[in-house]
Amino acid sequence: MPTEHSISRRKIVKRTKVHILIFLLLSSILSAQKVDIYKWPLNFERSHDYDAVHYKLEFKFDLEKKIYWGENQVTLLSLKDDFQQCVLDAEDFTVTSVAALNGEPLKFEQTDHSLIIDLSKKYDYKQELSFIIKYYEENSQKGLRFIEAAADYPAQINTFAWPEGARHWFPCFDFPNDKVTNEVIATVQNDFKVLSNGKLVKVTEDKENNTKTYHWSQELPHSTYLIMMAAGPYEVIEDSLGSLPVNYWVYKKDVPDAMRSFRKTPQMIDFYNKTFGFNYPWAKYDQVCIAGSGGGMEDTSATTLGHSTIHDERAEQDFSSEGLVAHELAHQWWGDTITERTWSHVWLSESFATYSEYLYSRHDRGEEEGAINLLGKKNSYLREAHNEYIRPIVFNRYNNPWNIMDSHSYPKGATILNMLCFVMGDKPFFHSLQHFLEKHSFQAVDTHDLMIAVKESSGQNLDWFFEQWIFKPGHPVFDINYQWNENTRKLKLRIIQTQDTSSGVPIYKTPVIIGIVTPEERFSKKLWIRGKENEYVFGVKQKPLMVRFDEGNYLLKEWNFEKSLQELLFQLKNDDVIGRMWAASELVKFLDESKAITALIDRAEHDSFWNVRKNAVELLGEIKRPEHMKLFKAKCEDKNSQVRAAALKVLGELNDPGLVSFFKDRFLKDDSYRAQAEAINAIGKCGGKADIPFLKKAAQMESPRRIIKRAAERALKNIS
Repeated sequence: MPTEHSISRRKIVKRTKVHILIFLLLSSILSAQKVDIYKWPLNFERSHDYDAVHYKLEFKFDLEKKIYWGENQVTLLSLKDDFQQCVLDAEDFTVTSVAALNGEPLKFEQTDHSLIIDLSKKYDYKQELSFIIKYYEENSQKGLRFIEAAADYPAQINTFAWPEGARHWFPCFDFPNDKVTNEVIATVQNDFKVLSNGKLVKVTEDKENNTKTYHWSQELPHSTYLIMMAAGPYEVIEDSLGSLPVNYWVYKKDVPDAMRSFRKTPQMIDFYNKTFGFNYPWAKYDQVCIAGSGGGMEDTSATTLGHSTIHDERAEQDFSSEGLVAHELAHQWWGDTITERTWSHVWLSESFATYSEYLYSRHDRGEEEGAINLLGKKNSYLREAHNEYIRPIVFNRYNNPWNIMDSHSYPKGATILNMLCFVMGDKPFFHSLQHFLEKHSFQAVDTHDLMIAVKESSGQNLDWFFEQWIFKPGHPVFDINYQWNENTRKLKLRIIQTQDTSSGVPIYKTPVIIGIVTPEERFSKKLWIRGKENEYVFGVKQKPLMVRFDEGNYLLKEWNFEKSLQELLFQLKNDDVIGRMWAASELVKFLDESKAITALIDRAEHDSFWNVRKNAVELLGEIKRPEHMKLFKAKCEDKNSQVRAAALKVLGELNDPGLVSFFKDRFLKDDSYRAQAEAINAIGKCGGKADIPFLKKAAQMESPRRIIKRAAERALKNIS
């Protein structure tokens, strides 16, 4: 636990810690959840008495009146004898008829949530049957959406089926444990193009009615939430990876900027092919920008992305879409090729895609960027753990699946996969993923299937790992200290787990790497933590300059490791990027020491990695010493936009009206939207009514996510 001294110092940098969260936070918070998730209802895998095999979907539209007419030819297999009643999920649209393929009408009843069909005869177990459902909907708001033209995008039609939205635009069994093949046949006005899953079978033109009909066929099975359709006046930019078509569907105005976001897609596919040992399995890979949604959706072979995915050249430094593109692409393996059997196991798609995005970041941008990427994922989970709740990764309590699409299912699970790789070793881990994909491709799976795949491919029984990390809540909190005995040349290391276990958080078993640096050597020891209190003794010839806990930064953890000023100063210059940031944060305990301040200034000015410079600027900013003004102004011209933005924010918090002209100058000269927004925020804190015209003009400026407009509106509100 923190000492009284460290707690008092911590108040000085409370806001900075929100950003990096690599301090030990009080573990008692874990038992004080703000959201009582155990009051959410239990959910189980849905039963079904038929196996849906194929959906043949046909659509026609009236764009002006916002009406669509749909038809679904359903093919299924009975899973019981005497099967005579078929119940499908169906919401919002109105069914007008159901008929057998020979035209014989079938009786049906439609409720708010279901379509109940009385079949004309009884079917035996595994007997195939088909029927056709016709329906329509006016002013559709869910599932299938009519989007009116706006300044940023043209009129269009698109669909959204995740996680339980397919039932809103076609009748189906809408649960991920049943996989189907499907066709989409859509007739649209002549200037529209239609995209859907799979391969394009044909396009036919009706010149008399000025329409075109697109026929798409998805020939490998996938779950209903992955079926999509998008229609609009798209431009299609063609790309490829060998014989695999890779295309980008964008609005005409976005063609000049599109490749900035999409250009790395083929190399991402190639990277994942090699990393997972399982080649991209679908007929093609399209990405389409749509309105009405942000982020992305990994529809099989045809990912949909919010139109803000594309941005101008200036925005690339602050709003790169590479992470989003890499994440959604990874779903083509994790979620699409293999799919969670129930939403309770959604980590099998979302954690895996989040982890894959980290892998690509590390591959493409280097180890330091990868380390910061992974730290961000750890911090995202830790914020949720402290501010909202902790829960097991596999969790079957929710009001609807959206409840568990959280920082447990995404970043926490990603960091757990990184730890599993550490425990198993790289090659056994990735061999296990390859075996998992090969064994269960185009099937529904749960976590136990993964556990078995690990055993089958590597011979390692990691049930203990899954038990503590996947089926139980929380994370370890460590208190670490060491002593070096000059007489015996021995180092005694003590590691205590201090997490609150009253809510089911376990005492963890885990390997950890201890890094040791002396004046003459640098070496590492891999140890196993197996209980609440652990003590280790090993020989070290000289007094250590640094003892590093969790070298490599593999563990998802919080920790307290009291160190001397001398060791922190050494670590600040000589550790990896995560260790340097941690050392900088710990130096707040020594703010009365000039060496600590000098060291932070040095890192702000000279560290090779931008996030360490940014961290040092933020820490110095909390001290608010006038003599640091020159440093902060200099950092407003740092080569990295995030460092510049941090320096502008620090200066703004000084509330000095004399800095307003400086902020205006930086706004006009900086090429970063994010830094410009911070300059505007600073004017709002330091300026007066004479600055209102400047701010109003800034509010008219176009920027990604309207970041400058929103900053200007806040600044105007502050001044008025």
